[in-house]
Amino acid sequence: MKPDKPVGIVGYGAYIPLHRLSIDEISEVWKKGQDRDVLPVKQKSVPGPDEDTVTMSIEAAQNALLRAGISPEDVQAVWVGSESHPYAVKPSSTVVAQSLGITPNTTGADFEFACKAGTEALQAALGFSASGMAKYTLAVAMDTAQARPGDALEYTAAAGGAAFVIGPASESVAILEGSYSYVTDTPDFFRKAYQKYPEHGNRFTGEPAYFHHIVAAVTTLLNELQLKPEDFSAAVFHQPNSKFPQKVAKELGFSRKQLESGLLAPYIGNSYAGSSPLGFTALLDNAKPGDRLLLASFGSGAGSDAFSFVVTDKIEGVKLLAPTTQNYLNRSNSVDYPTYLRWRKKIELY
Repeated sequence: MKPDKPVGIVGYGAYIPLHRLSIDEISEVWKKGQDRDVLPVKQKSVPGPDEDTVTMSIEAAQNALLRAGISPEDVQAVWVGSESHPYAVKPSSTVVAQSLGITPNTTGADFEFACKAGTEALQAALGFSASGMAKYTLAVAMDTAQARPGDALEYTAAAGGAAFVIGPASESVAILEGSYSYVTDTPDFFRKAYQKYPEHGNRFTGEPAYFHHIVAAVTTLLNELQLKPEDFSAAVFHQPNSKFPQKVAKELGFSRKQLESGLLAPYIGNSYAGSSPLGFTALLDNAKPGDRLLLASFGSGAGSDAFSFVVTDKIEGVKLLAPTTQNYLNRSNSVDYPTYLRWRKKIELY
């Protein structure tokens, strides 16, 4: 999928909550520390008691607007991708738009597709701006990430994400070359209505879910654009843990060096819909004019969105206009497991 009208990322922003929970704390409670040597991450980011997908989306979007250098009133679409929207019936996007001063002359919508809900919103925003229906659009990828206490998902389910202001290529820090999506009905991860925590079909999680979909999306995109892995300066893949993105990168022909700046899972865990978009903000923070960057998400259910962007010389003038992703990684406040349970309302009093 290539736009007829050149568009790209005019501004971008990240947000990661301050609080961190050591994975050893979870292991000690449920496994007596017996699995410490095989844990997929060392710690994960945890939302504060006053944080949810909406508040974190506002933080990231403010950073994106600062870098874009445009008035909020100029944004004509606000789309929020998440699998942890605070309301079942009431959009997150309208609250975000209102808080940022974008309403009322705009459209808003929430996107859902597990961990690729954010890139789904990004792809739609790129298409909307490319069509000429809007000059500027805002796409947000954010999650608080939910997991049942003691479940394997609890070791990695984290919080955070990114926001992107999309607009004309002439104003962009990174111009879209093309995008490709690959989806199938694969029962690897799901949560039914009224069910508090998601379930996962372990035997499908790697294959044919994560690896098959990302490989298919990225391979097709590169073939369509007549590009090779070595044509990219850096790449980021969905990060359910630290091992999967490295394995799929190797399978596709990307090097560990190409992944380094965007591999955030070891430090904050898996922020679900915010995972690969958040890693992509780290790529932009470290990018130079002329760099070609790859973004590839994965969403259970299942599907992958792959994008190729080329960085422009405008990148150097915007990096320090808002906190970098590394700034958010550097700040931290440790919380214990009981505090985490209380904040996330995993303890119910009767």
